[in-house]
Parts: sequence; structure tokens; C-alpha cells
Amino acid sequence: MSPAVPAAVFVLVQLALVVPGSGLGWDEAVYVSQVGGNAPPAYFSAPRARGISYLVAPVAAVTASTTAIRVYLAVLSGAALWAALRVWRGILPVPVLTTAGALFAGLWVTLFYGPRVMPNLWCAFGALAAVGCFLRATGGVVAPGTAAAGAAPPGTARSGDRAAVGGRAALWGLGAAVAAVTLLRPADGFWLAVPLLAVALAAPAVRRRHRAVVAAVVVAPLLGALPWIAEAYARYGGLAARLRRAGEIQGSLGWHLAVDDHVRALAGRTLCRPCDVPWEHPVTAVWWFLLPLAVLGGVVAALRADPAGRGVAAVLATVTAASLAAPYLFTLGYAAPRFLLPAYALLALPAAECALFLLTAWRPAATALLAAALLAHFAVQYAVLGRAVTNSRSVRAQFTTVATALHGLGVRPPCLVSGREYVLIGYYAGCASRQPAGHDAAITPAGLTAAARRVPVAVVVRAGSPPPPYARAWRHAPLPSARGWERYDAYVSPATGRDGARRP
Repeated sequence: MSPAVPAAVFVLVQLALVVPGSGLGWDEAVYVSQVGGNAPPAYFSAPRARGISYLVAPVAAVTASTTAIRVYLAVLSGAALWAALRVWRGILPVPVLTTAGALFAGLWVTLFYGPRVMPNLWCAFGALAAVGCFLRATGGVVAPGTAAAGAAPPGTARSGDRAAVGGRAALWGLGAAVAAVTLLRPADGFWLAVPLLAVALAAPAVRRRHRAVVAAVVVAPLLGALPWIAEAYARYGGLAARLRRAGEIQGSLGWHLAVDDHVRALAGRTLCRPCDVPWEHPVTAVWWFLLPLAVLGGVVAALRADPAGRGVAAVLATVTAASLAAPYLFTLGYAAPRFLLPAYALLALPAAECALFLLTAWRPAATALLAAALLAHFAVQYAVLGRAVTNSRSVRAQFTTVATALHGLGVRPPCLVSGREYVLIGYYAGCASRQPAGHDAAITPAGLTAAARRVPVAVVVRAGSPPPPYARAWRHAPLPSARGWERYDAYVSPATGRDGARRP
């Protein structure tokens, strides 16, 4: 079975279960608004990178339809999964790649973020492709006719798939993949490059024969980070200032043991910050605790089967995954399941090695046991996916309701929204979003007052809470709420009538 099969199923499941009725989240609204969408550009804070905005620009620039963006990304993510696995043809047998694709694509977090405007899944595809290209460029592919004893049996990988080692295509692919990951998330690009550079410098054969590989691993992250660095000097007062501000927004980077936070977030929390919630659904983390055992078993199986080929591939995939996961597990004080997607993509390869070894070594007992375990695993994943999708649909219902109410109060484009949930409310209402305090402080109270003399301005607060001092004389109106959401009040600038006309 080809890796194209799990990639195609990945697309179909997204289109059937995830895309319909889903709404843009806070981060998505920020990214989409930079290149089009339904509202003026939202404030772009220091940690963010513009790579994902560039990815959706071809669609967002011509339509504000969330469904169109979702369908575009769903199809593109399936193609990216197939392409990333295709890089590994000739390095690993086709059954291993197909199984790895199914394991990775079957996770709820992979399916949920497939059609979403978030960079992490695309970093996962880039990391998977980068490690495969690195192995090709440095000779990690077993040449035709030289498979080690105990390698995959005939038929598992056709000899024609064992492509020529190295070559310009692999080198360019390596550079492009690492640069793309850095463009999407500069920190991920750095942690992807670190183990690859270490291997390239430590292996004498690589150092002598493939100096270009070393150059690619060094130069590619710098090229990918150029837009982020240039923007640091243009908007944030320099690279050091942007890094410092990014660290502050992310919670002062340092030693934080966030492993337990990630375990709790697996129940369907897209962001667990602060992650002080009880661990209510332990069954959702069973696979997470079994993953290290599966990876270890897969590495051992690959080393026994083909030390110079599959063994090296399994070890490098595991080491690179650890490098990508470590910052999120040990330096951030909060968790989001999407942070670990690049690690999961790489760890799916040795996990697939382990699964196929069990099927080969202990058949038929292992077949029935493994099939039952996988069915239970995917059932849990789809249950969590359903919960996450339901939450996404409720976001759309809530903020569509609030936006409609604001339009009824005369807050229509061009307009400005501040206060509670200002980015989402502003995006759904088609208004600019600005905040005079907090991480996204992009305007002063005096600036909001001045803006109110030009365009309709609404300040949204929690129902019953007082307005900020500059809005105390503005018109008060309660806003409707979708089921399960807190209620808000709006304070609308006096220059706006209920019909949206400017008052004299």
C-alpha cells in the first residue's frame, strides 16, 4: 500500500469532519488578517512569524470565506504529507512509510490542524522532509543490491525506489525544508538544524564528501529567518529587543517542566495556559505514554534489520524529534498539543518500524492484539477530535452572533473593536482590532478616543463589568451570547448611530 493512501484518507476525513462549520480561532484571525480575510490586519506580536500567512495568501487575498481557506489547506496538507513521506522512499520500506503516515494522520491534533491557519503542522511536514533529504544528501540510502542481511524482505521496497545517494535535488530539498520551517516558526527551524548540523560535523565521511550539506544546514535557517529578523529591526527596535519581547509574551522562557501540561492538553485543549486543570480523561494520553516504548522498539528493530540504512534513519528521526520537542516540554510554562506535531511526525517512523516488527515476529497473535489496540487508539482520537471540532463551531456561532449585534448597533466597517476577545470580535465584525494594554498594546486610550471621532469604536467588556474610563460616557448595550459562552457588554462611541450613520 502506498503512502498516498493515508494522505488521501487524511484529506477526506478533514473535509468530512473538520472543515464544515468551523470558525477561525484567535491566532488564525491574526494570521489571515495580514493578507486579506474579513478584517484589517490585527496586531502582530513579537513571537509570531509570517510564514503561515504567506501560505494562505493565495486564497485569503481573494476571498474572506473561511470554508474556502479550510478546503484549500485540507487538500494542501494531504499533498504535503504525501510529499514528505515520498522523500523517504528508498530509505525506508513502503510499508513502514504507509504505516507511519497512518499513525501520524490518525492523531486528533493532526486532523484538527490540517485545515487550520496555524504553522505547527507545516513545520512537521518540513521537518519530516528535511531529515529525509539530509539522509539522501549524506549517503543514508542503501544503494541497490547492498541491503544488509536481515533487511526488509523482497517486495517491501522495490529496488528502483532505492534512489541514487546524494545529488543536488536532495541538497536543495534539505535547504528548502529547513528554510521553510524557520520561516514558519524560527525557533523550530533552529532546533531542527541543531541535530542535523551536529551529525554533519561529527561524521568524518559527511564532513569530507558533503561540505555542501553543512553549508545548507547553516545557511537555510538564516535565510528562513531573514523576514523575521528584518521585521525585528523595522518594528521592534532590533533583534535583541524582539527576542526579549517574544520571551516575555511566551512567559519568560526558562526551566519549566511542562510534560504534565501536555498530558492534560491531550484531552482536546488546543491551549492549556495556565494548565492548572484536573486530568479528567486519562485514556486520551495512553498512546502518549506508550509512544516512547514503541519508538525504542522500532529503533532496535531497524538497527537489527538494516544498521546502515533503516537503523541510521530511525536513530536520526528520533534524535531530531527529541530536539524539536525538548523546548516545549522543558522551557515553556504552558502547553498546546500542536507544539509537538513536528516531533510526532518524525517519531511515527520508528513507531511504524515497531508495529511492523511485531506483526512479522509474533503473527497471528500480534496481529489481533495490535489491530485491537489501534482500533481503540483511533476511536479515542476521533472522540477527542469531535470535541475539538464542536468547540471550534461554537467559536464561530458565538462571534458571528456578537458581530451581528455590533452591526445592529452601527459598528460596521470601517470600525474598530477593543476590549475582551477584541481580535476575534473585530475579525468577525470586519473591524480593526486594537488594545491599549497587555501583550498586544498597539494603541493608547487617547488613540482610541481619537479613532472614535473618525470611525465607530466598540469596547467589549465582560457582562456587568465597568467600562474603561475613556468609554464611560459611551452608549452601553448588552450583547447576545451563544450557548455556553460568557456574556459581554459593548460600549459604543457616541459618534455612531444605530443605523451606522455618522452623527454631526
